[in-house]
Formats: sequence, structure tokens, C-alpha cells
Amino acid sequence: MIDGQPLAVFQPFIDTATGRIAGLEALGRLRHEDGSLHSVGPLFVDPKVSPAHLRRLDRQIRDDALARLRDAPAEWFLSINISPRWITWLRPNQALPSLKQLERHDVPPQRVVFEITELGGGGQKLMGVVERYREAGARIAIDDFGAGYSQLDRVLALQPDILKLDMRLFQEAARGGPSGEVVRALAQMAEKTGCWIIAEGVETEAELDFALECGARYVQGYLFARPEEQFFAADAFVERFAQLREQYVQRKLAERARLMSLRQQLAELMSLVRHWAERGGELDSLLNPGEYPWLLRIYQCDRHGTQLTPNLQWDGQCWQEDARYLGHNWSWRPYFYQLLAEGWEERRLTLSSTYRDATTNQYCLTAGQFIDNGRRLLLLDIDAAGLT
Repeated sequence: MIDGQPLAVFQPFIDTATGRIAGLEALGRLRHEDGSLHSVGPLFVDPKVSPAHLRRLDRQIRDDALARLRDAPAEWFLSINISPRWITWLRPNQALPSLKQLERHDVPPQRVVFEITELGGGGQKLMGVVERYREAGARIAIDDFGAGYSQLDRVLALQPDILKLDMRLFQEAARGGPSGEVVRALAQMAEKTGCWIIAEGVETEAELDFALECGARYVQGYLFARPEEQFFAADAFVERFAQLREQYVQRKLAERARLMSLRQQLAELMSLVRHWAERGGELDSLLNPGEYPWLLRIYQCDRHGTQLTPNLQWDGQCWQEDARYLGHNWSWRPYFYQLLAEGWEERRLTLSSTYRDATTNQYCLTAGQFIDNGRRLLLLDIDAAGLT
């Protein structure tokens, strides 16, 4: 038996374009005799609780959420969790219980997002049910996208309208490091497939900044609201969100200003190194890079990407040559063909996007400029972390 009265609580989705509440996620709680509320989540991983009891609990919570949706603004959507484990119980051509619940509560399917909570079960039945949801007018979301084995093939086959980034992965990514690149790549994939991104678990300003950087359409988390029984006003977070968004924009403008300052410094440095290279490139006449602590190395390639000179690196006292990469061809690297495409004019200095260097594992940018009438490309690798 399950102890407590099942009910739904609601956590809002904040529209990043307006700061207004755009929708709600229904989450399950049990009210105990002392009035306290407890999440039903642990019950769904407790092997002592029978699947039949869990399925009944799931439907009771969904009934409560749908019944109370009539009190919410008409433009809000409701996100309902659906576990594929229940789908496996369906008989062929059986009417979908979730759609029957919508009909019983007079909720238009267009106001509902069915949030698939896992992709490990359901098989072809899941595909068929998703198609029936979509035919009825509902939207489909994939929860915890990016967690563990994300089964991209199944995600793409389901063609979801919304992807919810895995909360743990998202929060780790917001702190920086390799996971940040993974989440950015997932967000770019979502954008290219026409999905909206929801960033859940947004608890700090840094996490909100990262969500905005990833192009999240909606954000959800304790930074704005915990799950509550009662609905918030649609504009409850508009003023605060506007302040946080403005702070984010100002930080991005400051980053841009630092980048512009870097470009000026790079232009000065590139001019000095270029004159040195064109005069023969003797090491004892190369400048001391003390004013440019972010400079990692200097090298030259031909216009086809083959490295012509050793890497020159400053050890704190003098320049050292590293000849291991002589003859290596870098034309396949994104930074190289970006520089090649944008910097063909000999006098134009170009700067790549930030990338992770496969040799040093550092985040880098590469500045380049053609010299010697376009026959050689002078390249400076820069430590991106040193610029922040």
C-alpha cells in the first residue's frame, strides 16, 4: 500500500524571451496525516511497491493536475511525465488512458506536453503511442536528455518537440570544463532538429547564464520557484528575470570588450612577429613575450596547411623549439580552414573560435595572418583560459 494522499504540485517554466510563465510541470507528492508533502519519486524505484500500485498512483496524480489546469491561464501548457513502462502494458489498439484523461477533464491536447521520462522501454509501442499523442495535437518532450546513454537514434526517431537537458549534466556543465562542450553540442543538435530546449535544475545565476548561452527556450528551477500546490501569477518573475538577463547581457558585452582588446594586442604582437619572420626568424632576435602571457606558441604553415617551422614556445627565460610537428598538415582542423577562408588577404588578421587542443587538452584560439605574398601563414596559439 502507498501511505498518503496523492496530489500534484507544479513548477513553472519561465519563457526566456519574456520572463513570463509559459507552462507548468506536474510533479507527484503524497500528503501525510501531519500535512507534510513528500515526493513520490522514491516509490518508483522501490522494488517492494507493485507496478499496479504505481500505475494507479501515476494516474491519480495526473487526474489532479488536469483537474486543476482549468484554474491556470489559458495560454499555459502542462507537462506530464509518461513512463514507457506503462506503455508496454497496453493492449493492441487500446484507447490511450492519458488521452482519455484529457477528454474527461476537457483539456485540449494542444495544452499538454507528454514528457517521456526514459527511453529504455516501450520499443515499437512507444513509437506508436507517441504518434497517437502527436495526432491528437499534443507535443512530445524527452526528459533527462544527455544522461548516460542518450540513445540518439531513438530520440531522432521520436522527433520530439522539446528536449529537457539532464539536470546533473547541465549543472556540471555550468561550472565549466569538458561537459560544457557536450551540453553545447547537444543544444546545437536540438536547434538543428527544430527542438526547443528546456534547462531544468537552474538554481544559480551561473546556471541561468549557461542556459541562455545554450539557447534554452524555457528555464525551470529553484532560482525562480520550487514546486508548489498553488499557481504563481503569470508575471511573477518578469522583473527578476529581466534583471538577471540584463546582467547576463552585460557580462557578455564585457567578454566582447575583452575580445576586442585582445584583437588590438594581437594585432600589435602579430606585427612584431611578422617583421621578425620576414627578416629571417632568428631565435635570438624574437621578442620577449612578457606582455603577452596568454601566448602559447608560434609556428608557420604553407597555404595548404603543412607546418613549415618548429613550434616556438617560451619557457620563462628563452624560446624553445619543438620540431615534432614539422610536416604535419592541419588543414582539416576547423580553426585552420576558418582562417584560410577569412584571412586570404595578406594584411588581414583572423581569429578562430575557441576549441580544445587535441595535443595539450587546453582551450585555445588561433590567430593567423598570411605573409610572404600569401605563400605562408603565420600562426599564434593563445590560451583561452588565460584571457578570462
